[in-house]
Amino acid sequence: MNVTLSEAEKVIDAAKKKAESKGTKMDICVVDTGANLTAFARMDGAWLGSVDISIKKAKTAIFFNMDTAQLSPMVQPGSPLYHIEHSNQGLITFPGGVVLKNKAGEIVGAIGVSGSTVEDDHEVAEAGAKAL
Repeated sequence: MNVTLSEAEKVIDAAKKKAESKGTKMDICVVDTGANLTAFARMDGAWLGSVDISIKKAKTAIFFNMDTAQLSPMVQPGSPLYHIEHSNQGLITFPGGVVLKNKAGEIVGAIGVSGSTVEDDHEVAEAGAKAL
């Protein structure tokens, strides 16, 4: 099962509201379980460089079925997944990618957020994910 367009729009709306409450401008991406783009929003004034980052965060989360924040410790020098970000045509392994689960707890996609600190990105992505 995949996230629907209607669900993805709710996720993005919730993430935008959280970003606005924090005074940030974000690029927000939702992908399905195949890492295909389902919905995207670039808030007015959000960094252009963060478009690609938000997409890669969402794809990374769905490729590994975990939030990118969980991957961060595993990709540090000397860790087992060091340099994995060079695989899959580029991954982003710092916080801001969060898996999306339906009410049954099944993964149906992922959200990727970029445009502020990684802490803010993760918080905004989580707010979006909770809308599902």
